[in-house]
Amino acid sequence: MNLLLLRLFPFMRWQRPNRDILKADLSAGLAVALVLVPQSMAYAALAGLPPVYGLYASLLPVIVAALWGSSNHLATGPVAVVSLLTATALIPLASPGSGEFIALAIVLAFLVGLIQLSMGLLRMGALVSFISHPVIVGFTNAAALIIGLSQLNKLLGVPIDTSGHFMVGLWGVFTELTRLHWGTLAFGVGAILIMVGTKRFVPKVPGVLAAVVIATALSWALGFERKAEIGLAQVAPSAVAEQLADWAELKIRAGEIDTKVRERSAAAEEAEPVEAAALRYEAELLRIEAQVAENQIKAMQKEIRDLRLREIDTDGDEPPRFVAEHALEPGQDTKGPAWRVDGIENATAKLNAGGKVVGSIPAGLPALTMPDLSLTTIAALFTAAFVIALVGFTEAIAIARAIAGRTGQRLNPNQELIGQGLGNLAGSFSQAYPVSGSFSRSAVNLNSGGRTGLSSVFTALLILLVLLFLTPLFYHLPEAVLAAIIIMAVIGLINFKAIHHAWLASRHDGIAAIVTFVATLAVAPSLDIGILIGVGLAVGLFLYRTMRPRVSELARFSDGTLREAQRYGLKASEDIGLLRFDRSLYFANVPYFEDAVLELAARHPNAKYLIVVTKGINEIDASGEEVIHSLVDRLKARGVTLVFAGLKAQVLEVMERTGLDEVIGKENIFRSTDASVAAVQARVESEKEKEKEKEKPEE
Repeated sequence: MNLLLLRLFPFMRWQRPNRDILKADLSAGLAVALVLVPQSMAYAALAGLPPVYGLYASLLPVIVAALWGSSNHLATGPVAVVSLLTATALIPLASPGSGEFIALAIVLAFLVGLIQLSMGLLRMGALVSFISHPVIVGFTNAAALIIGLSQLNKLLGVPIDTSGHFMVGLWGVFTELTRLHWGTLAFGVGAILIMVGTKRFVPKVPGVLAAVVIATALSWALGFERKAEIGLAQVAPSAVAEQLADWAELKIRAGEIDTKVRERSAAAEEAEPVEAAALRYEAELLRIEAQVAENQIKAMQKEIRDLRLREIDTDGDEPPRFVAEHALEPGQDTKGPAWRVDGIENATAKLNAGGKVVGSIPAGLPALTMPDLSLTTIAALFTAAFVIALVGFTEAIAIARAIAGRTGQRLNPNQELIGQGLGNLAGSFSQAYPVSGSFSRSAVNLNSGGRTGLSSVFTALLILLVLLFLTPLFYHLPEAVLAAIIIMAVIGLINFKAIHHAWLASRHDGIAAIVTFVATLAVAPSLDIGILIGVGLAVGLFLYRTMRPRVSELARFSDGTLREAQRYGLKASEDIGLLRFDRSLYFANVPYFEDAVLELAARHPNAKYLIVVTKGINEIDASGEEVIHSLVDRLKARGVTLVFAGLKAQVLEVMERTGLDEVIGKENIFRSTDASVAAVQARVESEKEKEKEKEKPEE
């Protein structure tokens, strides 16, 4: 009964709380929360979500993953790689930050949690081994570069096109450098300097928190955000006002077309075949129309991006007028800054003359609601959810193992899968997006003296207090600071030495790491394809290695030991062929094994015995058993006896069950290599003696 309770409620294994443990866990929980608050908002922005959803993802998932996981120190919550994978999965389906995008992110969390929980309950933790370490190294380095570079536009205050290939969008950032916003750059670089400086000179102070507090205070004091709203009637000349109105109308039209596309596609899923075909045809025509509208919007945006409006004095009580700079008369007086147009809504132009800040963050707790599940949505997100589930768990278990190496705690990968799965499922019911384990926050938890998973519970409770009472304090936080936080977080993930190390350990592993790295960069923003390419290549290279295992002909060395004849330049015996096979014998490599034995027989035409050293064979399957049977018969027909040396117990059991040992002859099966060689040599000498006796003339 106690064992069942521990399996259902693994947190009962924690040390019984006392004053010292509670004090240590509260201190660690506070330290992690101070880092998590700004990080969660930054990672939510990376995922294409409003910052508050990062805080939502730092509530229930943090508590549930700690209660049902196996690590006492793993800090779950928003992380960089999973956030980027979330964005790349959803951007093709909806506009970042929109209501539909948020709904899809919540469904994605549900699917990720369901996959992880199912794998944990089915005890499939070992499945993550299919993502080899070199593949993870290659993917992590590429993802870290993509994450860091994706924040350049926010650091520089220039726009980026996220609708196409990542590299194309990045090149677009460099072409926009003439529009660099110096104030934004100053806040971003300043935040990086603060984080670097605190880590070097005052490491006990959380650099992320220091950067957020200082930047927010300066942003508020300097009035970094400068916004205004004016009617289109106040814009001059009239051609500019009409252009803005056309831009707004075109965006509304594009939105309506997208809605119709989704409606037609959804209806086609439930309609009869003939009607479904007609609906899909309509949807395809609408997609073409939507693409045309999107191209027109992009062209107009480039023109409007260069537009600068200046306020001029007006007579009497007339509302102020804003004239485009290129239309100002020579010597005409203006007042205030040059205004940029951020958007149009209901014939109202939204102007901005400063930098971008986080803005209003809704106070209060997230509503507990069921994710909006549908078969169409599940089908569209399942592949991405599976990849995120595997990558997220791989990241979490790697961090947990690294920490367990320092603490000596015993981990259960299947239980950790259950904890991560339940955490993501709980998050999906509280408006969170997919989460995983964080290395930086787990390290903070450990170094701050955390003793049990209660530290994560305290972290979540502190996030709850932030949501209830402190969200207004983040209004003036510059977005450039969030970008700086992300850049500093992923710098530590870039480790090209690990790729080089994989190359030194194994050329195949090195190739897998390099191909994964290049493929992930090449297919960005579709990062799931990059890691799937890496996994497929790693499995393929493994199969290739097992199909062509190491096979060596052996001969006696001067010290009496058996060594590789070719490597040491040894002369092999003419009377006995000796071969070592270093791999389990199964269907993929039986042709190679067969060729190796027959080639050995061809090189020793006078040999009556061929010895196969099988110390490297851990198992054989039906194909392996069949090829050995065939070889024994074929060689026996030529007067050659096949001998097996060093057979392991499990291999011998298979031979005994199938009767193969009788075919080989029990006298030709040896546990020891030296015993087999000695016995065969004795047989050869005995046969030679018999031949000599026959050749003697009769007296």
